[in-house]
Amino acid sequence: MTISYHWLSTYLPEVIEPEKLSKILTSIGLEVESMETYQNMKGGLAGLVIGEVLTCEQHPNADKLKVTTVNVGQAAPLKVVCGAANVAVGQKVVVATVGATIYPSTGDPLTMKVAKIRGEESYGMICAEDEIGLGTSHEGIMVLPAEVQSGTLAADYFNIYNDVVYEIGLTPNRMDAMSHLGVAKDVCAYVTHHYNKEAKVKSPFSNTFKVENHLLTIPVTVEDNVACPRYAGVTISGIAVKESPDWLKNQLKAIGVRSINNVVDVTNYILHETGQPLHAFDADQIAGKAIIVKKASADTKFITLDGKERTLSVEDLVICDGHAAPMCIAGVFGGAASGVSDNTVNIFLESACFAASTVRKTSLRHGLRTDAATRFEKGVDISNTVHVLKRAALLIQSVAGGSISSDVVDIYPNPVAKTVVSLKYQYLKKLSGKSYHPDAIKKILVALGFDIHREGIDEISVAVPYSKPDISLPADIVEEIIRIDGLDNIAIPTTITISPATNQLGIKEALKEKLAGYLVGKGFQEIVTNSITNSKYFDEATLSGTVTMMNNLSADLDVLRPSMLETGLECIAYNSNRKNTNLQLFEFGKTYHTKGVGNYYEEEHLAIYITGNNHEGDWQEKAQATSFFQAKGLVEALARLNGLEAIKFAKEENSSLVVVTHAKQTIATLQSVPPSKLKMFDLKQPVFYLDFPLSTFIKQVEQKRIVYKEVAKFPSVQRDLALVVDSATAYHQVESVVKKVNLPKLQNMRLFDVFESDKLGVGKKSMAVSFTFLDEEKTLTDKEIDGMVNKMITSFEKELSAEIRK
Repeated sequence: MTISYHWLSTYLPEVIEPEKLSKILTSIGLEVESMETYQNMKGGLAGLVIGEVLTCEQHPNADKLKVTTVNVGQAAPLKVVCGAANVAVGQKVVVATVGATIYPSTGDPLTMKVAKIRGEESYGMICAEDEIGLGTSHEGIMVLPAEVQSGTLAADYFNIYNDVVYEIGLTPNRMDAMSHLGVAKDVCAYVTHHYNKEAKVKSPFSNTFKVENHLLTIPVTVEDNVACPRYAGVTISGIAVKESPDWLKNQLKAIGVRSINNVVDVTNYILHETGQPLHAFDADQIAGKAIIVKKASADTKFITLDGKERTLSVEDLVICDGHAAPMCIAGVFGGAASGVSDNTVNIFLESACFAASTVRKTSLRHGLRTDAATRFEKGVDISNTVHVLKRAALLIQSVAGGSISSDVVDIYPNPVAKTVVSLKYQYLKKLSGKSYHPDAIKKILVALGFDIHREGIDEISVAVPYSKPDISLPADIVEEIIRIDGLDNIAIPTTITISPATNQLGIKEALKEKLAGYLVGKGFQEIVTNSITNSKYFDEATLSGTVTMMNNLSADLDVLRPSMLETGLECIAYNSNRKNTNLQLFEFGKTYHTKGVGNYYEEEHLAIYITGNNHEGDWQEKAQATSFFQAKGLVEALARLNGLEAIKFAKEENSSLVVVTHAKQTIATLQSVPPSKLKMFDLKQPVFYLDFPLSTFIKQVEQKRIVYKEVAKFPSVQRDLALVVDSATAYHQVESVVKKVNLPKLQNMRLFDVFESDKLGVGKKSMAVSFTFLDEEKTLTDKEIDGMVNKMITSFEKELSAEIRK
């Protein structure tokens, strides 16, 4: 939510400095995420003043330069060297003084310094319009009317708009703060409570509205009072659609709203002023000169303002003309045929309250997330419908002319009563941890617009303002009181009493704790990513078993993740874009799947992501990129940590995926993420992804009993063999041969070197393997060791056609 400081200040009874106002907003729950200066022109002409040329003489050392003195309202005139041919005595000109930065229409900014030009000092610059961004002409300096006062700031003369813009992190329940007036009400409540003086919002509404004629009466019929509980409208004739005045354009541009024309700009202005969406129809395009509010007919084709044809549903509420032809999707988007254009002369101005659920479903169904839909789906102030309509009509008259040409139509068959909520003072103390005086409670609630319904010794009942449709419980009232009083004003208790849990962790939680502890010790960082993700990441085959969101918050978050990979890659991409490229991350999370309507299930995973350098370069050794084998080693280490020794790796055909099994059960998968997937996230460096399905992993761990074994009393013996094998031979084939030999006294084997050279023969490589032997009952003799080694050599020669390097 974007809020303009100057716009907001017009509703406040006193001026509050931007920094102070920012702190107040954050204190009352409207967290200011950013506060930035806005200027409708870059630089805001800061440091530029209007001056009068007092003297103008030829430069002694340059034919095309003049030496001038300029009165800029200071004690002494400035000496300025100027190259413009049209400079002359008596002119009123724009001067960029020393220290000022100018922003040309083209090119880079330039900061003024004292300069010596061909031997003559110059203390500024007399400017042409393109040199300060006011135009494109460079035919000469700007010459202003003679009546302009010397020393006038250029920003004031050219009416440069300066503002401070707040970006507020608004929580979804705070529809009452989705407007400048709503925010102003909260600020006034804060001032009333904390400064002990009554502060009321300066209301923009006036009682000057009057009907001037009845030349353009358009009757309205509402067929669905549930989807449209209130509908109001009025006609204005004889308007002139044109460019909006500067004040209106500046205020809209400051909050990021593009100016379209004076009529549409007023509807947008009112939306951001009051939170009430409006819509203006070209009255001459309303066939039958009547309006019908009804549900659309099935499969009706409708072209919206963006020029796209959309197929309407019977659940879509539409505003139709007298012939029942849709003109607008109610509360969501207007139609191309009935909108205001440059040729519009007469308009019908609509102000309505549409049901939140109806608008939200329609908005999501058609993928139209408009400002109007956002406000309607959170609820609008139904009591303010007509007041806002009259305010907008008067504003349109002021910028576009015209006459009010009909009575206000107001269809409100079932007036809504205010919600009454009772709050016990003891409950307030229990929830807030603070004792409030009843007078302070009453003061805060009245300042926020609540009506006191009943007061008692130990409780208070209040009628909730229509602008706060989210408030229905005593806890909601507590929240209102706390945020105006300030969360910082709630004291932290001196003692905290807790009951420590005595239950031991279950095997799943204990295992997760063990795995996380090991990974953190290895330098990994735990992440938590969103379980809702974007369907565009997945192919059709995957999406067929994916759980789709029915009411997704945005188009980019529309499915529950079927895989942990994509959300992890989003995190890696975010870090990589900020030059944090060496990452070791892990996450415990769930994936979600379906086997048909109503048949849903979820799986828990440990996902590990490795990318970038495994070792940062320093003066002793170079940086080392993470390799597939380091990722493979991590799988082995995590399995061994939990007693799973006999694991097997099998690479799938035509894929980078490696399946890891134990006792014929898949306990993990390992892969180098395919380039096509990396491209989706604009990642240039390799990423290795490990996925442990926890249910299977836990079952294998449960079946493996870990038993303590006494440390061997006898020494182990190590022997190394260098095997010359075919280049295509993988290490797991060597392991497989050794396992077939079945040597009980072989404790461990480890590949420690791979060497390839033409000297070994074409298509050959050498694999150096270390073997560790141990007999727990006695010391091994050379004869016994040689016997076991020879058995392995024989198998290597037979199974792998290997040669032993001597």
